[in-house]
Amino acid sequence: MNQTLAALLEARGLSLQEPLRSLGGGDIATVYWLETSQGPVVAKQDDAERLAGEADGLQALRKTGCSLRVPEVLALGDGWLIMEALESGSRSPRSVVALGEGLRELHSHSAGEHGWPRDNACGRTPQPNAPLADGRAFQRERRLLPLAWACHERGLLDNRLRGRIEALAEALEEWLPDAPASLLHGDLWSGNVLYTPQGPAVIDPAVYRHYPEVDLAMLTLFGSPGEAFFEAYWDGEAQHDWPRREALFQLYPLLNHLLLFGSGYRGGVERAVAAIEQGC
Repeated sequence: MNQTLAALLEARGLSLQEPLRSLGGGDIATVYWLETSQGPVVAKQDDAERLAGEADGLQALRKTGCSLRVPEVLALGDGWLIMEALESGSRSPRSVVALGEGLRELHSHSAGEHGWPRDNACGRTPQPNAPLADGRAFQRERRLLPLAWACHERGLLDNRLRGRIEALAEALEEWLPDAPASLLHGDLWSGNVLYTPQGPAVIDPAVYRHYPEVDLAMLTLFGSPGEAFFEAYWDGEAQHDWPRREALFQLYPLLNHLLLFGSGYRGGVERAVAAIEQGC
């Protein structure tokens, strides 16, 4: 076993009972399930800065006291993050409602500035979070324009499509009102939601503060949590311009997927841009 991992376990009073078991599904980090003297834990091996950002996000989410389960950070050091292991369960109608209610609780924790005290990462992509007072400026300067330029430089966006993204980024003030910045999970695709016997849990955050629809749009990007989720989350009427906001806040993760995984995501970027331009 890796000496650093052994030292981190020992510092927490944990001793390994069985060999490390690799967990599948991680595109970025290597993840292991460990049976220890105190019960199972999960250990993740990755770039130290990315893991520090993840640990910071997990701790921020836990501090809200919202009803969503969040793994406890047990140890962090030298490219390893050790976390509480969560028992796997199954999705049910009640758990979907609980996810909506819990996410609404999380988003109720808001602040005046959009961003976060530290940068982190969304996948392997560095995510700049230097705070800005205006959410439109944050979406433009910290999200859309940097990724549009990065994709253009790699030949993944032509001049025309990059120009359309720049134009809509510059026009956000024309339709998107400024608002307090909600605490976000930041990368809430369906694979980062777990349904445990104790209720829904969230993992692998890329935390910052911004419009709450960021998390909702990510949940619908590769599927949908279902009508019951939205009824529980909205607890009343949805935003009147939700379809346009959904397209806007899906554009950043689509650009990120284009950057990370290539031209197969260009069509999704084009459709999101067209939906924003047309106002859905």
